[in-house]
Amino acid sequence: MQTTNTTSSPAQDLVKNNWEFTEVWIDPMLSPPYILLLLCNSEDNCQVYDPAQGYKIVFSGNDYNAAKLWLLEDEYEPIEGRLLAAELF
Repeated sequence: MQTTNTTSSPAQDLVKNNWEFTEVWIDPMLSPPYILLLLCNSEDNCQVYDPAQGYKIVFSGNDYNAAKLWLLEDEYEPIEGRLLAAELF
């Protein structure tokens, strides 16, 4: 029997909550697809989080292109669309 982990996400770190946008990237070759989250802040620092590892940071870069290249090298593909912080607040 397959079970699903329903543990809630870790609490937000309100001190470092200066993110500007987030994107979802997937590895479509796996079934189910493996998901990573790209989060960039207003200072153009970007980090890639792995939800399967408790939102561990798996990459950190000084700009969007560095993070994008890292994801593309590992054959991840972006899910169309970007979630902007400005749209939520």
